[in-house]
Amino acid sequence: MLNRGHAYTTIISSKDHGRTLLSHLAGLYPHSTPQAWQQNLNNCEVTLNGVTATGSESLTSGQTLVWNRPPWIEPDSPQHFEVLFDAPHLLAVNKPGGLPTLPGGGFMENTLLRLVQRQAPNANPVHRLGRGTTGIVLFAKTAQAASKLGADWNTPRIQKIYWALAQNVAQHDAYEILTPIGLVPHPRIGSVWAASPSGKPSKSLAKVISRAPSGTPSTTIFEVSLNSGRPHQIRIHLASIGHPLVGDPLYGLSGQPLENLPGLPGDGGYFLHARFLKFHHPITGEPINLEAALPAGFLLHR
Repeated sequence: MLNRGHAYTTIISSKDHGRTLLSHLAGLYPHSTPQAWQQNLNNCEVTLNGVTATGSESLTSGQTLVWNRPPWIEPDSPQHFEVLFDAPHLLAVNKPGGLPTLPGGGFMENTLLRLVQRQAPNANPVHRLGRGTTGIVLFAKTAQAASKLGADWNTPRIQKIYWALAQNVAQHDAYEILTPIGLVPHPRIGSVWAASPSGKPSKSLAKVISRAPSGTPSTTIFEVSLNSGRPHQIRIHLASIGHPLVGDPLYGLSGQPLENLPGLPGDGGYFLHARFLKFHHPITGEPINLEAALPAGFLLHR
């Protein structure tokens, strides 16, 4: 799909004061080399405070930087989803793997948000799932519902339960995982969220659902409940206790990026499914219990 292009806007911070624009762009968007950025500048794609930039400018904190990226062909992604719940204030869907929840990372139109809004223009997601993650995504259709759900999201009032297919056979039936999560170096994109002693406090509860029988690849299916909402928390937490997700291209046994050419956060191939979501309706107070059936690929490994 050829999209309409996009304007990426940032405000220059004090730490970048005095830096050249070209150097700043190459650091801000490391997916392109300085030479590629100079070509973008030569194509008049970048403005600084509304003036077309050349790249040699010395930055001042508070300036507005805009990259007007021309239209591009987006990667293919699934164009379908299953509706699990539809009411005046709420919509819940079962997201397929490979479909981003929100625009970003090269995807603007091929996203769950755009697909859902074709049917429900006022719907906005209360949370997001990783592109490779499947399962329940909850949308609010009204500002009142969005406000209440947003306030409750990372509290015990909303139960978020995932199933994950992990490497190796678990030695215990249940785990309380408290590994802190913070930014660590990544060779391709600068930094990524991972297990980090100096990271933010995080808590997951993992319960064994099943273990692979002997004679088959060593795997465990976990049911994981989140008590905090850090990026990639389940992938990082299970990896940090010796159970990286099957097929995860990014995280290794320590919950750190793999040593040899780790993948990107949005890369798929792993098996993580948002299976249950339990909460009270933000307007009526009625209990709502949502369930999304496991995807076929997940079932093949059980």
